[in-house]
Amino acid sequence: MTAIAVLGSTNMDLVAYVPKAPRLGETVTGREFRTVPGGKGANQAVAAARAGGEVRMIGAVGADDFGVRLRAALGAAGVDTAALRTVEGASGTAHITVDDEGGNSIVVVPGANGRLTSLEDGDEARIAAADTLLLQLEVPLGVVTAAARAARAHGVRTVLTPAPAQPLPPELLAATDLLVPNEHEAAALTGLTDARQAAEALLQQVPAVAVTLGAAGVLCAARGRAPLTVPAPRVRAVDTTAAGDTFVGALAVALGEGRAVREAVSWACAAAALSVQRPGAQDSMPARAEIDAFAYAEYAEQTGTSGSAS
Repeated sequence: MTAIAVLGSTNMDLVAYVPKAPRLGETVTGREFRTVPGGKGANQAVAAARAGGEVRMIGAVGADDFGVRLRAALGAAGVDTAALRTVEGASGTAHITVDDEGGNSIVVVPGANGRLTSLEDGDEARIAAADTLLLQLEVPLGVVTAAARAARAHGVRTVLTPAPAQPLPPELLAATDLLVPNEHEAAALTGLTDARQAAEALLQQVPAVAVTLGAAGVLCAARGRAPLTVPAPRVRAVDTTAAGDTFVGALAVALGEGRAVREAVSWACAAAALSVQRPGAQDSMPARAEIDAFAYAEYAEQTGTSGSAS
C-alpha cells in the first residue's frame, strides 16, 4: 500500500443546487441545499484513501461544529488525522453553486486554514515517511513551500495542485515534481490559453505537468518526452465539484504503486469520471473496486478486447 501525506485545507462545503447559476446582481431560486465536508486538501486525502492509499492529513479545523464534522469525515474515510490540529475560531467554508449542467462556482472563506502557517513537531517525519506529498494552495504559501522543501529533502514525490491560481514562488516550483493545473489555472500561470503551449512553458519550471481538461481528458508533459493526451471516459456530469481532487488523489495512488504514466492517468481519469456522476465532494468519490471495474470496462470498450487494462 502506497503512503501519501496531504498538507492542505479542510472546509465545510455549503452547496446550493440551482437550475442556472445567477449572474452578477441576480437572485435565483435553488432547489436543494446541503452541507458536506470538503476542502481541496481533505478532498484529495479522501480520494487517495478510497483509491487504496495509506493517507495522513496535515491541516487545521476550527473549534466549532464544522470542525468536529470535518475531522470525523476524514477518519471515516480511513485518513489518519493525528496531524489535523484544532485552532480557535471558525473552520474553513466553501460556498458552492451547482447548476443543472454540472458546472459550479465557488467562494472559499479560509477560516482555520489561514492559521496553518508552519510545520509542527512530527509533520516533517510524516512527510518523510510518505511516497508522495499532495499540496494545494488553500493554505498559506509559506507552509506549502516548507512542506515541499521537506519532501524534496527526504526524496518524497511532490504533487502540487496550483488552486486557487496565484503566482508561485520559485522555491516552491523548484521542489515540485508534478504540477497538476486545470486548463484555466495553466493559463493563469503562463498567460497562454493553449493548453499544450502552457504545459511547455511550465516545463521550464517543473519537470512534469498534467493539465486536466475536463471532459477532454488530461494533457501530460514531461521534460525529454513527447506530450500525450489521455482521454476521459464519456459520462453525464451531475456535479463536477471534486473531480480534480478525485483525479489527483487517485493519480497519487497509481503513481505510488509504480504504474506507467499513461496507465496511472487513465485510471485516475476513471475515478474522476465516476465522481462527476454523483452530487457532492467527498460523498462522490469512488472506492478502489469501483475504479478498477470502471477502468477495466473503459479499456475493453476502447480496445475491443477483454484483456487487462494494465
